[in-house]
Amino acid sequence: MTEQRTGSREEWLAARLELLKAEKELTRRSDELARQRQALPWVKIDKDYSFETDAGSASLKDLFRGRSQLLVYHFMFGPDYTAGCPSCSAIADGFDGIVVHLENHDVAFSAISRAPLAKLEAYKRRMGWSFPWASSNDGDFNRDFSVWFTADEQREGRIEYNFRREPPAPEPLAGKTVQEWQLRGSEGPVAQIAAMTGTDVATYTRDRPGLSAFVLDDGDVYHSYSSYARGLDSIWGMYQWLDRAPLGRNETGVWWRRNDEYGRG
Repeated sequence: MTEQRTGSREEWLAARLELLKAEKELTRRSDELARQRQALPWVKIDKDYSFETDAGSASLKDLFRGRSQLLVYHFMFGPDYTAGCPSCSAIADGFDGIVVHLENHDVAFSAISRAPLAKLEAYKRRMGWSFPWASSNDGDFNRDFSVWFTADEQREGRIEYNFRREPPAPEPLAGKTVQEWQLRGSEGPVAQIAAMTGTDVATYTRDRPGLSAFVLDDGDVYHSYSSYARGLDSIWGMYQWLDRAPLGRNETGVWWRRNDEYGRG
């Protein structure tokens, strides 16, 4: 039994009203942050990127599918993975329901990964997803948007992720190279997750998660926004619910699994 204070309904209401002030301030601050995101300068994309989709070869402009805006989730699924990142998979479980709404608000959506399309399509069927998912053909796209790095960059401390440079990775990697993913009381969550993708820590962490936004204006594509690491918390649907549950996130390690793995020994 947890040690949690109890009280009368009147005491609860008084505390709830005090909390409501903080929640409203957070909402107002969130609205202001959204305005600041939209005010970022657009950067023109001059490089020709090539993707493979279930409709065939595509350019970045093709991924807009007739819309003026494009949201991309950089899904961690490298060519050497045997299955997609379970953390990205937990986030992706929330994609299907929003795509139709985005598309009817002039916004296209696509996940993009480095793994070959056939591997992505097989995993997509396994997970029961229908959202658009493109393979970047292991080209420059993931590198240019700071979600894939080389072994030399990792070893020599030349990885710049989430707008800061990381120190050289230890040899051997101990499963703690992605600081944002360390969970309370867990000694090696990244190593555990890497094993769930059939890779080692070094291979697994050369791919990274992220979100990027693009706009199509007068025939040209522009990059408007990117976010990484804990910046993705707000699109990780289960956490928005857990933060409102009585015990919160209540984590002592990597507890989540792919949606078809719960209940397995």
